[in-house]
Amino acid sequence: MVQKIKQDISLGSNIRKLRKQSHLTQEQVVARLQLQGIEISRSSYSQIECGTYSIRVSEFLALAELFHVDFNAFFENLQNEDTQQKD
Repeated sequence: MVQKIKQDISLGSNIRKLRKQSHLTQEQVVARLQLQGIEISRSSYSQIECGTYSIRVSEFLALAELFHVDFNAFFENLQNEDTQQKD
């Protein structure tokens, strides 16, 4: 059974920020993920950054390793989208 994380908060913007801090392109991230056995296309990775793709737990773990960060880095300064809409 494939486990996915549904993005009800915008993780994508933080993932994009971490990628850029690592000085990597989307293509480079995808290539490195594929070398780790993660089957993902550049299009799917782009959707992760846009928040329109439910990221798999295995992808999430691989990204943390790739960016050399702990999981808290993915959740910095985030709010639930429902909370943001009420403000």
